[in-house]
Amino acid sequence: MRAVEFEEYGGPEVLKVVETEVPEPGPGQVAVDVAYAGVNFADLKARAEGYRVQSLPYRPGLEVSGRVRAVGAGVEGLRPGQEVAALVDSGAYAEVVVADTATVFPLPEGLDLRTAATLPTVVPTAHALLHEVGRLSAGESVLVHGAAGGIGTVAGQLARAAGADAVYGVVSSAAKAGHALEHGYDEVFTTGTFADDVRRATGGRGVDLVLDPIGGDTLRQGLDVLAVFGRLVSFGNASGAEPWRVGQPELYPRGRSVAGFSILALAQSAPQALRALAERSFRTVTDGTVRLPVTAEFALSEAAEAHRLMGGRTSTGKLLLRITD
Repeated sequence: MRAVEFEEYGGPEVLKVVETEVPEPGPGQVAVDVAYAGVNFADLKARAEGYRVQSLPYRPGLEVSGRVRAVGAGVEGLRPGQEVAALVDSGAYAEVVVADTATVFPLPEGLDLRTAATLPTVVPTAHALLHEVGRLSAGESVLVHGAAGGIGTVAGQLARAAGADAVYGVVSSAAKAGHALEHGYDEVFTTGTFADDVRRATGGRGVDLVLDPIGGDTLRQGLDVLAVFGRLVSFGNASGAEPWRVGQPELYPRGRSVAGFSILALAQSAPQALRALAERSFRTVTDGTVRLPVTAEFALSEAAEAHRLMGGRTSTGKLLLRITD
């Protein structure tokens, strides 16, 4: 079978198509003939700097849609030919992947494979950031960094559906603002001035919830624009900055709190909680609450081009690799 791997860290050019053995599922696992694989920023960080890479060569990719090829011993409720979406620890850039049963999700009726490939990481993450972790209530305000990306596109719609009083987004360039405004946001700010913009928009009050995948100085500024009793949820460190420690001096005076979330960590530590989260969040797609547009699609052999587009910080919505027709 074909797969995409890299043997050294570097730019998109290190991604190579290779021929390799078809994997077989072990006990409690499922092999999937992949139709589409999602492209995520974590894939770029793995390729460029070894994020979550245990050894080389390494095959990137965290999510797929496709049809069950084979099931391992002890697997119940899944059968060959069944259409599924799956979250994997790595290796999604391939014609066949193996996933643990707990992170394989039968497709709800009416959901096509192309749409399904956008779901496993993005939709549960956005749902958890706002609800399970961020605990957004109707009438509150929220600020979302990366508002034009996959998670940001979903988070804006979910916040609006939850009755948020104001939904603010932050994007890296003004060119992305239009996309965010079409997906639930009231106002969209650019990265360099967002703190001042939030204070202006809220009359100095601040926002009740900040969702931050950037870290570093952006996290510090986000904490500063929280309202009294506000919450910040960290879900990444795209800046590459040293992790910033938050303590009593920052939190006590205004009753602020900081939490964190990683869907990959949840998959390892509490797979049944992830499964319940995925089922809740997928319903927001099937019932029409959330729409996640695929803005670019590439063949498996064009994985490097997908990385170039995402790495250029000009992309919006969701990027996919088309593995098989």
